[in-house]
Amino acid sequence: MAARIIDGIALARSYRELVAERVRALTQRAGPGTGVGGSGSGAVRLDAVLVDSGDSSARLYSENQAKACQALGIDYRLHLLPGSATFDDIAGRVLLLSADETVSAIMLHVPLPQSVDPYRVQRLISPDKDVEGVNPANIGNVVYGRSSLAPCTGLATVKMIESTGVDLRGKRCVVVGASDVVGKPIAVLLMRQDATVISCNKATWGLEELCRSADVLVAAAGVPGLITAAMVKPGAIVVDVGVNRVQGPDGKMKTVGDVAFEEVSRVAGWVSPVPGGVGPMTVAMLLVNVAEACERRYTARLGSVR
Repeated sequence: MAARIIDGIALARSYRELVAERVRALTQRAGPGTGVGGSGSGAVRLDAVLVDSGDSSARLYSENQAKACQALGIDYRLHLLPGSATFDDIAGRVLLLSADETVSAIMLHVPLPQSVDPYRVQRLISPDKDVEGVNPANIGNVVYGRSSLAPCTGLATVKMIESTGVDLRGKRCVVVGASDVVGKPIAVLLMRQDATVISCNKATWGLEELCRSADVLVAAAGVPGLITAAMVKPGAIVVDVGVNRVQGPDGKMKTVGDVAFEEVSRVAGWVSPVPGGVGPMTVAMLLVNVAEACERRYTARLGSVR
């Protein structure tokens, strides 16, 4: 029997609708045209920093993001820096936004210029405004189980797993891939659901047996087709976080995941596709975090006024 598909596009749509409701509610509470911080055109606002390095995909992503925000009533403000921007230029803009009381949500578009280490800039984003969850303080809060803005891909992955109706308590979850902002946060978020989590990578000895023991298998190694049918327990939930560009039989480039989708679909109980899976949900979780950050900031400001 073929696996059921975890439709990231449909699931993302449902979360966007919830975000739109939260945005409308916050706008009504804060007052239109006032902004959470007391100025600005909208109560819910996202400030994004982009270095214009000539990467058309980055500009396209920013434009699509602006459209998504506009559709939900979020005020999207792009801070475009020239391709010649230095670390001081980028860091300076991030610090200004972090200190600005009218700013509630900040994100940093990547890639940055080759000479600039993204980590050095990400750590400067105020944790309360870090809607991508990339500041080390926020990643640390995920580990400690404190209320925080978690990395969007990690949140997306867990929400997709939860959408299958599984009770994660006690389930064996194997996460293949242990990057700082994807694999590790996914593993920790699953631990917070009382799952039994095994974190490994493409070089792990006995990887096939480990994967086959999983009730929930998350592939986030960045290796096209790494997870085959032989590595999947019958009926398991398989979430593919991989995004890889490969050349197809026709010579054209296409996007594939870390899971051999066709063959795994014949074994798994649930499987997410690439594209159309974690990608759309990651964008939706960013918007969820924007709403969350703005709501928190508005509530905090109300408390300081009283």
